[in-house]
Amino acid sequence: MVEESKRPTKRQRQPLFANDLKALLYAFGDVDTPYVETIGVLEDILQEYLFSICNEAARMARAAGRNKIKVDDFKFALRNDPRKLGRVEKLLVLQKEFDAARKEYDYSRLEGRQLQRMLE
Repeated sequence: MVEESKRPTKRQRQPLFANDLKALLYAFGDVDTPYVETIGVLEDILQEYLFSICNEAARMARAAGRNKIKVDDFKFALRNDPRKLGRVEKLLVLQKEFDAARKEYDYSRLEGRQLQRMLE
């Protein structure tokens, strides 16, 4: 976990989501090449939000006496935002369905390259 004092300043951070943010802005009606400052501000907001959620989840794990963060810690961190918590629940259900479907699929019919492509 990165403590508040050890966290890199906004100007030192790597832009992790710049391409995704550009695509989202364009999808919501912005120009195809938004201002660099716009992407920078949105990047800062997004990274701050992710840091805060991860710190909250880590704090919950430590309070429970664990060193590893579990999904329930993130769910607890999102407890005050029912919309995001609901989305997490839906995604977890979808993940279980995908895992079950993947187990049911018969890979024995496939050969060599075809099997390798399917598993990638």
